[in-house]
Parts: sequence; structure tokens; C-alpha cells
Amino acid sequence: MTNPLSLAVDTFQIPLLGFGTWQLEPADARRMVKEALRIGYRHIDTAWIYKNESAVGDGIRDAIAEGLVARDEIWLTTKIWVEHFHDGDLQTQAKESMEALGFTPDLLLLHWPKKNPPFAETLGALNDALAQGFTRAIGLSNFPSTQFREAQALSAAKLITNQVEYHPYLSNNALIATARELGSSITAWSPLAQGKIADDATLNDIARAHGKTPGQVTLRWIIQQGVIAIPRTAKESRAAENFDIFDFDLSPEEMQQIHSLAKPDGRLGDWLDADFTWDRD
Repeated sequence: MTNPLSLAVDTFQIPLLGFGTWQLEPADARRMVKEALRIGYRHIDTAWIYKNESAVGDGIRDAIAEGLVARDEIWLTTKIWVEHFHDGDLQTQAKESMEALGFTPDLLLLHWPKKNPPFAETLGALNDALAQGFTRAIGLSNFPSTQFREAQALSAAKLITNQVEYHPYLSNNALIATARELGSSITAWSPLAQGKIADDATLNDIARAHGKTPGQVTLRWIIQQGVIAIPRTAKESRAAENFDIFDFDLSPEEMQQIHSLAKPDGRLGDWLDADFTWDRD
């Protein structure tokens, strides 16, 4: 079974459940991307700084060669690293990423907001990379609401997602609302809170009621909000487990129970520059 749920953003359909490759060594990235596509994932996420773009491309080619999937069925995302935000440098990295992947990515993101160079220069360069055909769409990663709005105001093209940390222990209500206001979306990295959800009593109770695991319940909670999730694993069995979330629904009461798990100190990965501030809610 392939992913039956996607999110319409601008003119695109983005699969709500994707496969992330952060921290996967090249051999694991190639193996797991092919396996993810065999399982039914149709959304693959990587980045220049992960140093596995070529391996991700190889995994996709392996899957295509075995008849598991066609290229036009896959949503492929990569990211521009912060050291390449100047006009010219950005387009060069975008071209290099496209060549490393061996495919034109569907989505190219700015990895973290930076004060310098100015947003106007970086967004202009990102739009130029789009115009030159180095990607089909553009977006952001790790941008708080204020910078999200500023970036969209400076971008001729729609910024179709903002990829940020999101899981049951971190509220992102304001940022999700901002994305909807802008006609964009949120993509959740570390959606399983780097494994912390496994021993959560609330999630385990809900999981037992559905015959599922805490991880499956968590991923269902995310996509049921219309938020894209990109869990990462190096285990084939876990990738299959994470994908098995399309045969049940969480009730409004269960959704609220999970929302109530958010904590003030719930953020696990914070590399935001001191020039910017995360949303409070």
C-alpha cells in the first residue's frame, strides 16, 4: 500500500508521511530509502549538510530499477545549508545538490534562518534557483513565525512548507496557524521526539486502545492535524511500523490528550541563531 494521504499546498500534493534521512550514513541512507519506497513511502527528505544526497539518489534509482516506484510518484526534498545563502553560492549549491541526487528535487528549503546575508538576497537567490529549474518548489526550515512571514513577503513564489521540530512535547500552535494563514504547511522533524514517546503512559494507553504502538499513535496525531511528518530510522521493521498508520483515527478527546503533553522545555534540538526567537505557543 502506498501513502493514501497527501496535503494540497499551492499547486502541489505532498505526501503527509515521509521518510527522513538525517544522521543516516550513506550506506544506510541508500538501503533505507529503497526499503522505504518498497514499503510505500512516497516522500523522501534529505539535505546537503547530511552528506548523503548521492546515496539517497542511489536508493531512489535502486527502487526505480526494481520497478517499485516511478520517479513522478516520489516527493523529494533537500535543503540549502546556511553557509551558501549568498546570491550565487545558493544557486551553485542547488545545482550541486540536484546533480548529487541525480534528480531535480521537488522541494528546496533554506535550512535555518540567518540574519546575514539579508533575507532579501537569500530569498531572491532561492527564487532564482527555482527559475533555473534546480527545484520544482521552494520553502523553509526552522523559521519562527515572524521570519516565516518576512520570508514569504520577500518571495515571489509560494514557500510551501516550513520544516520544524514538532512532537507531542513541543507545542507549535502559533507556527501551524502562521503556515495556514500563509497558505503553506508545516513539516515535522523528530516527530517521535527521538524515541522519548515510547515510554509515555498517555501514548501507551491510547496505543493499546487502537492495537497500535506509541510511535504509530504519535505519527497519526501529527498527520491528522494536516502536518507532514518525516520520521527517520535505520531499521526496516521500524520503517514498516511507522508507515502502518492509515487504518485508524484518533478521537477529538485523544487528540487533546496528546496535545496536553506539551512542555515549556520540550524542544530537543535548538540551533536557532540568537538573532531570532521561537514562537511562545
